[in-house]
Formats: sequence, structure tokens, C-alpha cells
Amino acid sequence: MNRRFEIRHPEKIKNQSQPMAKKPSWIKVKAPLSEGYKETKKLVKQNNLKTICEEACCPNIGECWSRGHATFLIMGDICTRGCAFCNVKTGIPFKLDLLEPERIGLSIQKMNLRHVVITSVDRDDLPDGGAQHYVRTIDAIKKFSPSTTIEILTPDFLKCDDDVIFPILNAEPDVFNHNLETVPSLYPVVRPGSRYFTSLRLLSRVKEEKRSIFTKSGIMVGMGESRIEVSQLMDDLRAADVDFLTIGQYLQPTPKHFPVKEFVSPEIFEHYKKLALGKGFLLVSSTPLTRSSFHADHDFELLKEARRKALDAQKNVNKKRI
Repeated sequence: MNRRFEIRHPEKIKNQSQPMAKKPSWIKVKAPLSEGYKETKKLVKQNNLKTICEEACCPNIGECWSRGHATFLIMGDICTRGCAFCNVKTGIPFKLDLLEPERIGLSIQKMNLRHVVITSVDRDDLPDGGAQHYVRTIDAIKKFSPSTTIEILTPDFLKCDDDVIFPILNAEPDVFNHNLETVPSLYPVVRPGSRYFTSLRLLSRVKEEKRSIFTKSGIMVGMGESRIEVSQLMDDLRAADVDFLTIGQYLQPTPKHFPVKEFVSPEIFEHYKKLALGKGFLLVSSTPLTRSSFHADHDFELLKEARRKALDAQKNVNKKRI
């Protein structure tokens, strides 16, 4: 294994190498060559910004960046955890860059984005897990680009006091996303530094405190989960009143990462979508290439429309009861 891998993933050096399964035809994506892609890459580099698109080797980077859409990664690119599926670097992070929120706000203004997604690494080294940095980033975006809607994809704040999320909610992002990533039976192997029910409780508390904020969560499939487990996870998310579910195919970043157990067919993804909609989610994105922030701007418009229709339907039911 090369030196670059050892620096990025020191916790995986001793893992047994797993063969990289050949991807089926429905996973193929085009190489990122468009002028729009190059322009977005230039802007990200000029402003010293990090994106999860690059760090996680997202297969959709070509399409998203061609449309001028990128998911900004705040608080550095070194995570304090080492999930078995993730390609983000693991280690001891640097101090927070207090000028980062302003750079992101100005960059969003330059890109003239209607909708932006902000995510971060886990920062278990910080007492608040980086919650205040999220607040500063949201405030900066609203200052420099007040018409931009804001979606945040947060860590679980596992080692923090319960009230650390309140300042984030008071900053009023439009969408609060936290990914469960996988079914609970796989957590000890795939996501050992996290707790399934802690993540569920986080999503539930967001809705309890601020019902106006859309909540969202995502999982990867093809890691050995059963369909019954996926169905139960959907029920758990609905019990937490989560609005939007994303489901995508897990792709193994390197031979040292958790192996792909199955390439789930597009037909099964469609089945999951129908199942989830039947359980009451306002919106479901379920395709092999679905990722948390893929088409996030378009999905936000769909999410608002779905809520409007649901509220109208409820009003009609209430009228009939009267």
C-alpha cells in the first residue's frame, strides 16, 4: 500500500486487502471534462475551500460541478473517526480556520447559488463538535447571499452536550441532514465510532425543536444489509419524523476499505423508493448513484412542493371531519 494511503488512512493499514469488484453497467459515469467543471474547480482552489465531492471521491462530481454545484466541507479535511466505508482522511485535525465561514459566504455569492450544501468531518476533538462553526458558516452565507437556501449535513455530535444543536437550529438552515449510513447490525463493523440510536435521536430532536426545518437522512446499500433491515430503518426514520430519504449504492474506495457485498439493481432501488413513499416520506431519492447532496437544489424545490401538498391534503381531511 502506498505512502499516500498510509497518510490518509493510518487506521486501515493493517486491514486485509479486499478485491475491488467490477462495477456493473448502471454504475458508469462520464469523466469530468466540461468547462463548467473546470470553472468550479478553479473557484474552489482559488478560495482555499474543501469539498466532500473531492475528499469522498464522489462519482457524481463531474455532473454536479458542471452545473456549478459543490458540497462544501468545513472544519478541515481530517476526520477524528475512521469509518470502514469512508475515503476522508483520518487523524488529528488542525485548529479551526475562523476565516473559513466568510470565504464560503463570498464564494457562494460569486457562484450565485440558489441552494448550497455544507457538511463537515467529525470533530470529536472540539467540545461542541464544531456546532458553533456551523452557526458562523450559516450566518456568513445569509450575510453575503441572503437568497440562497441552506442545507447542512452534520456529524452526530456524539460526545457533546445535548444542547449543542440548539444554536444551529436557531441559525435556521432550511434542511438539516444527518446520515444513518447503514442498518444498525452493520454499525460495529462499518461505523464503529458512531451509535445508530444517537443518530436517530439527533434527527428526532431537530423536528421537536424546529418543525419548520426539513429533516433528511441517507443510507448506502450493498454492504450486506437485508431488505427487511432497510424497511425497519425506514420505519425508524419515520418515527423520528424525517421528511426526505436518500438511498445509494456503496462503492468501495480502496482495497483496504469495507468490500462491496452486492451491486443492488436499479429495480430494487425503485422498490425501495415505492416502499419509503408508502411509509410517509415526503420525498425519496433512490438510485445507484444517489448521494446525499446529488441534485440537492432541485430536490429542495420538490421537498417544498411535497410539504405544501401534504398540508393541503391534511386541511381537506380536517374540513371533512368538521
